[in-house]
Amino acid sequence: MDDPTEQSQWRALHQLLARMDGEIGRVYTDRDIQGLKPSWVIELLRLHVRGPMTITELAESVGRTHSALSQKVAAMRTAGLVQTEAGPDARAKMVALTPRAQELAGLLAAEWRATEAAIIELEAELPYPMSQVVRDIEERLAQKSFYQRVTEKLAE
Repeated sequence: MDDPTEQSQWRALHQLLARMDGEIGRVYTDRDIQGLKPSWVIELLRLHVRGPMTITELAESVGRTHSALSQKVAAMRTAGLVQTEAGPDARAKMVALTPRAQELAGLLAAEWRATEAAIIELEAELPYPMSQVVRDIEERLAQKSFYQRVTEKLAE
């Protein structure tokens, strides 16, 4: 049997994003910030700006599923960046920044703005910016979902 994973149209994109995240991680390492992952910054900044939220509210605010965000919150709690407590009802957990994360918020906001500026600069150097590619793909997927496309290929 051939290994189907030897062919991947988007492997390069995943590797590119991982490499860019790794380089943002180097920014934290250069500043002696331990245990912070670039993929957590949006949630940390959202909590800094909006204050404590339930996991459901935070997930909705960043466009993630409750399950995915619950796992991320657990990892951020282990890293000492957020704390959780019982929410307004027994099923909900409130998430808040720890004092350590509050201290990092200014740097995280500056890094976010610097990252966005670097992306704008990079896209200006390209003949077809990645943000336009994403918009074009989203437009096509609104017409025919990825699920539909995959299940059609499975039926062939």
